[in-house]
Amino acid sequence: MKLAIDAMGGDHAPKEIVLGAMKAVEAYPDLHITLVGDEAKIKETLTEHNRISILHTTEVILGTDEPVRAVRRKKTASMVLAAQQVADGAADACLSAGNTGALMAAGLFVVGRIEGIDRPALAPTLPTIGGEGFLLLDVGANADAKPEHLLQYAIMGSIYSEKVRNITKPRVGLLNIGTEEKKGNELTRHAFDLLKNSNLNFVGNVEARDLLDGVADVVVTDGFTGNMVLKTIEGTALSMFKMLKTALMGSFTSKLAAAVLKPNLMQLKNKLDYSEYGGAGLFGLKAPVIKAHGSSNAQAIFSAIRQTREMVAGDIVSLVKQTVEETKTEKIEQ
Repeated sequence: MKLAIDAMGGDHAPKEIVLGAMKAVEAYPDLHITLVGDEAKIKETLTEHNRISILHTTEVILGTDEPVRAVRRKKTASMVLAAQQVADGAADACLSAGNTGALMAAGLFVVGRIEGIDRPALAPTLPTIGGEGFLLLDVGANADAKPEHLLQYAIMGSIYSEKVRNITKPRVGLLNIGTEEKKGNELTRHAFDLLKNSNLNFVGNVEARDLLDGVADVVVTDGFTGNMVLKTIEGTALSMFKMLKTALMGSFTSKLAAAVLKPNLMQLKNKLDYSEYGGAGLFGLKAPVIKAHGSSNAQAIFSAIRQTREMVAGDIVSLVKQTVEETKTEKIEQ
């Protein structure tokens, strides 16, 4: 299996990307990785390995670049070349911790969309209290959506959850302002009807306050709402840990309590750590494209590589194609 990785994307590139890649090839003997980026900088961290190669380029897409313009103008940027490796058949999938918008543009323009998929969806796996996690899509690939798009998101998310996350009959929920069937706006009401009449394990509307309780395995919404929910969850988790730390460091007695509670607090932190869940998959493309968190360390990169590898091994793209075709056939017959 061959993966192309943008070695220059992210806050800690290329060091943490290289360390994560080295950890991955040690863990998976079938894995071959091409690191795309500045060879001199990559070699500062990379030790010799016969299953890691370097595709040299010094051009990089920055976080401040306008995504579509950058992809079209910076043809030799590390992220674009990683996507091109997939388009050329030299890699089975690609991964980057760089500019999210640019990676989505590279995925669309270079890798290409699956025929029959109207809109791709960006889908991270987020933590739950029980530790199982849930897939949320879309979180920003498309700000607007139609009911048919949410149905496609649900199909792709369900296939991924079953084949990669090994969940039998994943529960699909529609994010809404209430659980009643007629709740919500025109988008959610029409999407509810489509999901209800599909072959998916649809559990109905779900509210944002119940997401971390594991109310569903797959939660679908439009990209604008999904992005707001994602950032609210991230921000709340960070704020709570800061508040807890301040409270525990407030006095000598609380510091003693903190010392006793430290192992339990570390377990809680690990349970809520995004790096254990991998990156956000850009679903609906002709090959797996994974967006790792911009602040990813080596462990987060390793987890994202593991996720990418599982998507390739599970042949998720072919399954999505097949399901989309079957859905089209059913509509024609009806």
